[in-house]
Amino acid sequence: MSDETTGRTATPRIDALGVLGAGTIGSSVAHAALASGLDVTLVDTDPDALEAARRGIERHRRAERLGGGRQSGTQGELSTATELDALGTADLVVENTTESETAKRALYPELEKALRPGTVIAANTSAVPIARLAEPLRSPERVVGVHFMNPVARIGTVEVIRAKTTSDAAMGAVGALLDRMGKESVVVADAPGFVINRILMVVCNLAAAVVDDGTATPAQVDALFKGCLGHSSGPLRTADLIGLDTVARTLDVLHEHYGSAEFVTHPRLRHMVEQGLLGVKSGRGFYSYDGS
Repeated sequence: MSDETTGRTATPRIDALGVLGAGTIGSSVAHAALASGLDVTLVDTDPDALEAARRGIERHRRAERLGGGRQSGTQGELSTATELDALGTADLVVENTTESETAKRALYPELEKALRPGTVIAANTSAVPIARLAEPLRSPERVVGVHFMNPVARIGTVEVIRAKTTSDAAMGAVGALLDRMGKESVVVADAPGFVINRILMVVCNLAAAVVDDGTATPAQVDALFKGCLGHSSGPLRTADLIGLDTVARTLDVLHEHYGSAEFVTHPRLRHMVEQGLLGVKSGRGFYSYDGS
């Protein structure tokens, strides 16, 4: 769309956001968007995941009201659905499905069919190259990488990934969304893992190795990163928040693309995932979150 008086591309207005995937990060994106006054349609094939997401968002809303945060009058409306067709009215869709290139590439053509022409797909992926996700589409220019950090409502910067195929219009739509959400963005080029996860996943992996060989406890590792480097949380607390299963899957994707040893998931981390010790979302990872 062009501004007839200037000839420049008009900045799109984003009022209705689609969020695909009701897991930890998808729910967090939905919560932050609602708090910014956006109406959100949250879609997941699992009705239980949708109900859990709705309950979690309501808990956050109550806590924010009690803590003097945004009041309910500024909130957008949340709707949920199990079918992709529910995203047909969205101005932009943030995709947060499982970190599997194969699964995402199979999903994207079906997602494209459900959307209006030109509706932007913002891929919230940990490591899969954006061009790879866009490749199966009729309109690959509509795909942008938008890597939100969890918890989305509290982290003010977003890593935005522009593939060689991404259009100016798609970048403008993502910019409008992030402006609406009060986020700053850093735009980087497309590559496996982009910037943050290409570096962070190696740090988390090495931190697991340090714990496994008895050099330090998780608390000692994180205390050093906080006290010496000024991190708000250390690598192992961060890994727990991300989800150790997501960390392991991301390392697998990075190893597949780069083939170097630093991306081989450490056995300690792999074993924890196999035991269901996934971090915050399971109640226990490198730390316990059961309230004890």
